[in-house]
Amino acid sequence: MTHEPVLLCEDRDGVRTLTLNRPQRKNAIDAELWAALADALRDTASDRSVRALVITGAGGAFCSGADISVPDNSHPIYRMRALTDVAILLHEIPQPAVAKVTGVAVGAGWNLALGCDLVVATPESTFAQIFTKRGLSMDLGGSWLLPRLVGLQQAKRLTLLAETIDAEEAWDLGLVTWVVAADDIDEFTTDLGARLAAGPPVALAQTKALLDDGADATLREALAAEARAQGLNFATADAPEAFAAFAERREPRFTGRWTVRRPPIGTGHESENGR
Repeated sequence: MTHEPVLLCEDRDGVRTLTLNRPQRKNAIDAELWAALADALRDTASDRSVRALVITGAGGAFCSGADISVPDNSHPIYRMRALTDVAILLHEIPQPAVAKVTGVAVGAGWNLALGCDLVVATPESTFAQIFTKRGLSMDLGGSWLLPRLVGLQQAKRLTLLAETIDAEEAWDLGLVTWVVAADDIDEFTTDLGARLAAGPPVALAQTKALLDDGADATLREALAAEARAQGLNFATADAPEAFAAFAERREPRFTGRWTVRRPPIGTGHESENGR
């Protein structure tokens, strides 16, 4: 009997879609799926053909959290390391990431969605920081993400009481970017992925990093980081392409191509080792 992959990966027109594929468990994440997610995120980060990432779940659910039904006798520090790897990799990938949430997003599953840059849900989607009902505290970056998104008091309410909220309340709190009818979410997310994939990859990556890091930076630190980022952007073909497209009244074609040339050998600018 062939083992069904626990994580499906599809690449189309610059958009990679990762689908959690344990529908019989509402896509609860076991050790195999944690490892597969980490591997897929590492590959995504280094694959320049991938311009945007979508994470979703199979069978009408996003993710019901970590699978605590499977016995695991390994030391908790090793089990938690698997979660930590995924959280950091998701946070640090340069591509914009979209969570496409249908059905439940619970515990680590909800924090997986919050770790993405944008979240699309349906009116039927539900969310819960369920940890305390399981005798646990939050993980997968929830203690870092939630206060930054909703403030400390609302973060405490959501986690201490472990209430289930619907998509409308999640949207009101700023935890969901869009709420889209279930019949329309596939088309909406496909269009969103295409728009992100068509954007300037270097500028998008720099913008994402500036926003993620800016919450912990002083104004001077943020301004210095912005200046460094603009230097990188102006060294690509995308800024001139955007200016030309504006003048020619057409859509720009962004590539992220580096345009700074190395000095030719023999000019006296190379180092002693020839590099």
